[in-house]
Amino acid sequence: MIARILATATTELHIARRNRWVLIAALLMVVFSLVLSAAGSAPTGALGADRLSVVVASLTSLSVYLVPLVALLMSFDAVAGEVERGTLPLLLTYPVARWEVLVGKLLAHTAILMVAIVAGYGAAAAVTIAADPAAASGLRALWRLTWTSVLLGATFLGIGYALSSLARRVSGAAGLAIGLWLGLVVLYDLGLLAAVVADDGGTFTTKVFPIALLANPADAFRLFNLTAAQATAAVSGVGSAANAIPQWQSLTSILLWPLVALLLAALTFRKVEP
Repeated sequence: MIARILATATTELHIARRNRWVLIAALLMVVFSLVLSAAGSAPTGALGADRLSVVVASLTSLSVYLVPLVALLMSFDAVAGEVERGTLPLLLTYPVARWEVLVGKLLAHTAILMVAIVAGYGAAAAVTIAADPAAASGLRALWRLTWTSVLLGATFLGIGYALSSLARRVSGAAGLAIGLWLGLVVLYDLGLLAAVVADDGGTFTTKVFPIALLANPADAFRLFNLTAAQATAAVSGVGSAANAIPQWQSLTSILLWPLVALLLAALTFRKVEP
C-alpha cells in the first residue's frame, strides 16, 4: 500500500516539476510575503507586539487568500485531466485503489505547498529579524502559521479533487474551483458581515455567526492564528471576532477539515467512470 501511494506521489511530483508548479508556487509566496513583511511591520509600537508577530498577522491574511488559490489551481485537473487525457483507465488497471491514488496526489501536492510556504514565510522572517533581532521572539507564531497553512492547503487540495471528480472536464473543474474560491474565501465573509449588520446583535450574531465562521476552513484558520499570535488588533472585519471564539474550537476545525475534504474527494472519485 505504502509503495503504491509513494509511486503515485513520485509521478505527481515529476509532473509538477515539468509544469513549473514548484517554482510558480514558491515565487508567489516569496514575493507576496516579502511585500507584506515590509508593509505589515510598521505599527508594532502602537500594538505593543514584536515586529515578527505583526508580520505573522499580515501573512495570515495573505495565506487565507493565496494558499487556497494555489491549492485549487494545482488540484482542479487531478481527476478531470486524467479523464480527458485518457490516462485514468490505464491508471486504474494497475493494482492500486482509488483512495491510494488520491492520497498519493495529496502527498505530492502538499509537499509542493510546504516548499512554497516555507520559502515565503522564511524569506519574510529573515528580512524582519535582520531589521530587528528582537523580532525573533515571534518565531513561535510563525511556526504555528506554517503548519496551519499546510493544513489549510491540504483542505483545499482535497476539495479540488472532489470538484475535479464531479466536473470530469478540465474546463468545468477550473470554473468550479474559481467559483468555490470566490465563494468561500471572498464572498463568504462579506455575506456574514452583511448578516451581522442586519441582525443588529440578535440571534444570528450570538449563535449562528460563530458556528458559520468555524464551518469555513479559511475563517477557522484565520481565527486560530490571530488568537494564538495575540495580534487581533492588527486586523479588522471578521478577524475581530477571534477573541469571542475559543481557540480550541478553531483548532478542531483546522484539524478536521483536511480529513473531511479527503473523504469527500474519495466518495466523488468512486463515482467516476474510467
